[in-house]
Amino acid sequence: MASPVSIRSGAGLVKALSAAQRTSSASTVHRRGVQDVAITRTGKPIIRIAGGRSSLGGHTATVFGATGFLGRYVVNRLARQGTTVVVPFREEMAKRHLKVAGDLGRVVFIAVQEMDLRNINSIEESVRHSDIVYNLIGRDYPTKNFDFEDVHVTGAQRIADAVAKYDVDRFVHVSSYNADPNSSSEFFRTKGRGEAVVRDIFPETTIVRPAPMYGYEDRLLNKLASITNTFTSNHMQERLRPVHVIDVAMGLEMMMTDDNTASETYELYGPQEYTMAELAQIVDKEIIKTRRHINVPKRIMQPLAQLYNRAIWWSKTSGDMIEREFIDQKVDPKAKTFKDLNIEPSQLKDLTFDYLKGYRSAAFYDLPPQTEREKREEKKYLHVIDDQ
Repeated sequence: MASPVSIRSGAGLVKALSAAQRTSSASTVHRRGVQDVAITRTGKPIIRIAGGRSSLGGHTATVFGATGFLGRYVVNRLARQGTTVVVPFREEMAKRHLKVAGDLGRVVFIAVQEMDLRNINSIEESVRHSDIVYNLIGRDYPTKNFDFEDVHVTGAQRIADAVAKYDVDRFVHVSSYNADPNSSSEFFRTKGRGEAVVRDIFPETTIVRPAPMYGYEDRLLNKLASITNTFTSNHMQERLRPVHVIDVAMGLEMMMTDDNTASETYELYGPQEYTMAELAQIVDKEIIKTRRHINVPKRIMQPLAQLYNRAIWWSKTSGDMIEREFIDQKVDPKAKTFKDLNIEPSQLKDLTFDYLKGYRSAAFYDLPPQTEREKREEKKYLHVIDDQ
């Protein structure tokens, strides 16, 4: 005997199925994806989603200085959560590693002719479609094309002007620890003036002052582990609170969606203070080598460093770097910190093995880092070798 469904006509079958669907849909709770529509400061609706490699959010971020040390981590964290990241660049080879930072189409490169801080049109072209702009551009040493004033003050001013012109929702300006218009270091002095300039142009600017950062491409641990790092001027007594570059990138990522960070100043530093000599001991122990450090008086080293900086184009040393060796890191008690972003900064000692393993010789390359038990046992016993 044929089933009731099989003997129905085509029209009758469609009606029966439609009725069944209406009945089932009435008892079914429809669930949507995790998303939220937020209204920005300028009234622009932004779709905020849970994030993920192939997600598509509503934010568009421009990252100046994306090809630098901090920039690659900021681009990666933004692009992988669905943000469209605009990357202005000057050199083709310098930005290629950023192509894989996000899914296809999430990282957009602006190849404007002569993209640099003197080309106002290229700066405006880079920010006019964005709802947040990050300025990570900075120089550790002056060059014949750009000095500290050009990069830290004039360049920051031009980016802030473009942000104000197109009424971008958020502007995050990355400065430096010890930024002070009255500092004896030109680097810190221009960083301090740059903060004042961008705040005057765009009062909602979020200023971030990271401590010396460490990571795979840093100029802190790698410098101490390098055989070419020989001369110092302050007996390595400069006091710092190094911070993990990924922690700083995480904080910058959170500032995109947290409007409470607007108009605030953040100082992002690590949980422990070290002298450069203490850092050198940690590095030597990790690479199982001893690096020599020769102290040269400041009055001799500084003029030599200035001549050396003019003779070569790549970063080695400069007169201002010698001056910075005599300035300890100071923390502004009024500034906000990682605690206000609900981020627990990483301990440097927990990460040196991963970042410095490449400096070991072949004889010790495969040695694992000490466990906590081994560290405790090492303190308990005195090992004696008896050759008899």
